[in-house]
Amino acid sequence: MKFIYKDETLEKVIDKACDEINIDPEYLHYHVVKEEKDGVSIECYTITEVIDYAQDYILQIIKDYGLEAKATTTLNDGVIRITIDASHNSVLIGKNGKTLTALNNMVRSAVFTYFQERYKILLDINDYKDEKYEKILRIAKKVARDVQNSHVTATLDPMTSDERRVVHNALSNYHNIKTESSGKGPKRAVSIYYLTDEEYIKHQEAKQNNEEI
Repeated sequence: MKFIYKDETLEKVIDKACDEINIDPEYLHYHVVKEEKDGVSIECYTITEVIDYAQDYILQIIKDYGLEAKATTTLNDGVIRITIDASHNSVLIGKNGKTLTALNNMVRSAVFTYFQERYKILLDINDYKDEKYEKILRIAKKVARDVQNSHVTATLDPMTSDERRVVHNALSNYHNIKTESSGKGPKRAVSIYYLTDEEYIKHQEAKQNNEEI
């Protein structure tokens, strides 16, 4: 459930909301509804409410399919992962995971519409995603080694955002390698570039500086 609070300043209204909800400010999620001369109004909620909303939403969709399902949801490194076990998992996964991707996008959109904030949400069914990650990483690492040897840029097949993130993370410390995503929508893909020793050092320093900011 979302709540509206108002006070003279944003700092005061955040403190007021935290006192009433009984949580620390770092765990409060909010957006400004109105900012007027007599004060600031915010609509706020907790990450637990976001998780509950996302889980209830996907379970209702699956119920509308005429299927029974259970969900286990976890929060790790800012990613809300909803693992589904349904009576017909293959129907919800679809060919090449297309139905699963569509369901994932629906949940993300619903959460954004309701809370007016974007969250990383990963929907998985019967460990389909973990198995796909393993396959993608085997290919990405092999291609990265080829690029190290040939110095020729290579582009992987288009992937979803979570799959691209896995590739970027896995190859982030490959010597003389840089990865970038390009393209739009379903055609967005990861390209693997070769860097000289000097370029690689500068690239790593730039990454480190960005992480520290």
